[in-house]
Amino acid sequence: MPQDAWSPKRERQYEHIKEGLKERGAGEGTAKEIAARTVNKVRAQEGETKEASRTSVEDLSPGRRGGLRSHKGSGGRTYDQLRNEAKERGIKGRSKMTKRQLESILSR
Repeated sequence: MPQDAWSPKRERQYEHIKEGLKERGAGEGTAKEIAARTVNKVRAQEGETKEASRTSVEDLSPGRRGGLRSHKGSGGRTYDQLRNEAKERGIKGRSKMTKRQLESILSR
């Protein structure tokens, strides 16, 4: 799935991530998706894209994040993701809510 906009370095990075995931038992499709998302996030953080979401730019880099969050399981959606969903649903007072409160309201 390497894209035309990717440099040779990003294509190598994509292949490396994809092969590593496949070695650890991920399916072909899953490995491709995760590798592409990872490369695109790195590109956004390094200013290689025309547009980038705030969460892509402000979050930890994928390499650092994996090191910090490995073996802890999924932390779920980020606070920003929860707040955006609350906004879409028209929930009042969302800006003053904690992550746990947002998760609780959105799970209803």
